[in-house]
Amino acid sequence: MQFQNVVIESIEYVLPDMVITSEDLESELVSVYDRLKLSKGRLELMTGIKERRFWDIDFKASQASFLAGEKVLKKSQFSRKTIDLLIHSAVCRDRIEPATASYVHNLLKLSDAVQIFDVSNACLGFLNAMTIAGSMIESRQIDRALICSGENGYPLVKNTIKALQKPELTRKSIKPYFANLTIGAGSVAAILCHKDLISGPSLLVKSAAVSTDTNFNELCEGDSRGEGLDMQTDSEALLEAGIGVAKKAWASFIKESGWTHKTADRIFTHQVGKAHTRALFSGLNLDLKKDHSTYEFLGNVGSVSCPISLAHAIEVGALKKGDRAALLGIGSGLSSLMMALEWEK
Repeated sequence: MQFQNVVIESIEYVLPDMVITSEDLESELVSVYDRLKLSKGRLELMTGIKERRFWDIDFKASQASFLAGEKVLKKSQFSRKTIDLLIHSAVCRDRIEPATASYVHNLLKLSDAVQIFDVSNACLGFLNAMTIAGSMIESRQIDRALICSGENGYPLVKNTIKALQKPELTRKSIKPYFANLTIGAGSVAAILCHKDLISGPSLLVKSAAVSTDTNFNELCEGDSRGEGLDMQTDSEALLEAGIGVAKKAWASFIKESGWTHKTADRIFTHQVGKAHTRALFSGLNLDLKKDHSTYEFLGNVGSVSCPISLAHAIEVGALKKGDRAALLGIGSGLSSLMMALEWEK
């Protein structure tokens, strides 16, 4: 995929006020740790995640997306009435029907001429939405798109802690639940537009490449069960399969972008934890010093993780004018989407 005219005009994020440390979570699992003779501190030690943030249990995905959407609209040079497309791209949704985008649209008070829909593809949703919106902008079907995502992993984490109290669970049978304890919450929104609509240096979307291998679609599965949410992950197998599909996506990305493994000044990945990050950078022969990580204080925020890391880097000056950035996304299923960004001087 090639883009000549697509710009990230603005990007913003919102974090919940509630901060839960890995130590806090383990304090709720003392009886489990004692029974199975597990050492305290293993959660942070194995993942590198010190803390994550949450909204209240009943805080909806649309409310989270709205907060980021409202923030990016206030930053943007464009009026909310000029937005042509709204995409809600989170794993979390308010309900099956209608689209969560409809609630976000109503909260943001956008024009009645806006096309709205949800894009769902596990943790890859936001990047998928960028390619969809980018293609529509490139072909001049639309001029401006607002992409938003709001994730709240608190219901999943609370349900997981409850599930782990079952006395029949063993050290082996709790492993599929472990990844749930890395999940956090947050929201992010970006406005993409045609480059002719803005003046001055632009953060350009240059190209994208994808690779998909659905032979591994059972390695991470989540669903609603009874009164709560449930997700089980074969973390070790998922890591191995994820690196495999990422290598294929990277090979396509190199051809599509014309870059090498040294080109990007900053690299943004889906933030799972330190093991995944190190394996990915090693597998793709990338310099780990170029990574801008947020998992240490945000955990795994699903579809929000990669774009919120980009937004955070811009905020703190880690990505600046003249830099080139690679977005390396991956989602269970499995699918990997990689994008090349270039910030003009």
